[in-house]
Amino acid sequence: MKTRHQRGDTHPLTLEEILDETQHLDIGLRQKQWLMSEALVSNPKIEVIDGKYAFKPKYNLKDKKALLRLLDKHDQRGLGGILLEDIEEGLPNAQKAIKALGDQITFITRPDKKKILFYNDKSCQFTVDEEFQKLWRSIPVDSMDEEKIEEYLKRQGISSMQEAGPKKIAPIQRRKKPASQKKRRFKTHNDHLAGVLKDYSDVVPGKQ
Repeated sequence: MKTRHQRGDTHPLTLEEILDETQHLDIGLRQKQWLMSEALVSNPKIEVIDGKYAFKPKYNLKDKKALLRLLDKHDQRGLGGILLEDIEEGLPNAQKAIKALGDQITFITRPDKKKILFYNDKSCQFTVDEEFQKLWRSIPVDSMDEEKIEEYLKRQGISSMQEAGPKKIAPIQRRKKPASQKKRRFKTHNDHLAGVLKDYSDVVPGKQ
């Protein structure tokens, strides 16, 4: 499915057409049911369209103009470039389209040998003074690790990106106050009549 998509055959196929192209028309009914109910529908690279099956690339690109728009959009959003293998997967005759775009795009090769395509924004191109270029190239940094570079910046009075960021303040831990032993106080009634009422506890009943 991927190969035919890269050739430009992007129209969807029925299961029978897929089996015909792959020369597997002799498979049994159970295998066909498994393909339709599980294998094809659960494949992230296969899209089901009206009961037919089509290849589903990461970027579905029709031509070189679509590729240029995609790279431009990535550049505008600050997303960087796109892997060449993803472009080749989704753009039929990708190498022909890339060659036709010329210097409108550029690419770099990563340490793992994978190539990344970028939109070549010519509005960002400017000439750097030759004296500044010489000064820039005269500073050796190959033998310096991150700690040495950070130490050098500190000596020059330059803060690193880590120091420029907001510092996290540790939350203040409050001491829990020990529970004080409070004496229980019982509420008394008629306190406002203290000294007014007489005590008749010693009076014998019947005697006035």
